[in-house]
Amino acid sequence: MTEALPQPVQASIDATDAGDLDAFLATFTPDGAVDDWGRIFTGPEAITGWSDAEYIGKNLTLDVVSAELSDDTTVVVRVTVGGDGFNGPSTFTYTLDGAKVARMTIRE
Repeated sequence: MTEALPQPVQASIDATDAGDLDAFLATFTPDGAVDDWGRIFTGPEAITGWSDAEYIGKNLTLDVVSAELSDDTTVVVRVTVGGDGFNGPSTFTYTLDGAKVARMTIRE
C-alpha cells in the first residue's frame, strides 16, 4: 500500500533529489542518525561526511516506488536509487521524532 509521505520524509527525499545537503541535514533531529547497511553515522558532522562520499555527493536521486506507515513513527519507503554511485532498488526506513527524522535506515 502506498501512503502519502509525512512531511519530514518527503522533505528528506526532496532535499536528496535536489542535491541540497543543508536541507537534508535540516530534516534530522540534532542527534539524528543514518544507518547505511549497519554503518551508523550520528549527528550532522558524521552524516555530512557520509553524504559527501556516498549520498548527495554522488548526485543520488530517489524515485519512490511505494511507502507504508508502519505506525505513528515508522515509515518504510521503497525506492529506485539513481546517481553516480549505487543504482537500483533499496528500502529506506525512517524513524520519526515529531517533525524530524531521528533515524534513516538503508537496506536492500
